[in-house]
Amino acid sequence: MSNLNFQEISSVQNIAGAGVRTIASATSISPTTPLTKLTGAVALATVVPPVDGVHCLYLVSTDGVIVIGTGGNILVGYSTVQNRPIMLIYDPLQGKYYINAVV
Repeated sequence: MSNLNFQEISSVQNIAGAGVRTIASATSISPTTPLTKLTGAVALATVVPPVDGVHCLYLVSTDGVIVIGTGGNILVGYSTVQNRPIMLIYDPLQGKYYINAVV
């Protein structure tokens, strides 16, 4: 996604926005919408940032637990809970995501 299209991952969307995307869990994922549903149970290590600047992404595991490791660009490991969103906050200075479990 081009940085010119940063609004596509904004947490403020209207009906014409990109909506919600569902992708298979994998070692590396590339979200293109603010809210992404993950299917499967493959451990996640890297999230490819859709834009260069500070941004937030929300991930929801729909099939069960996904282990999020620190081998890529995620600072702290975490295990998801099915259908409970987590928020990833990107720090472009470190090139890393912080995890905030949304409860």
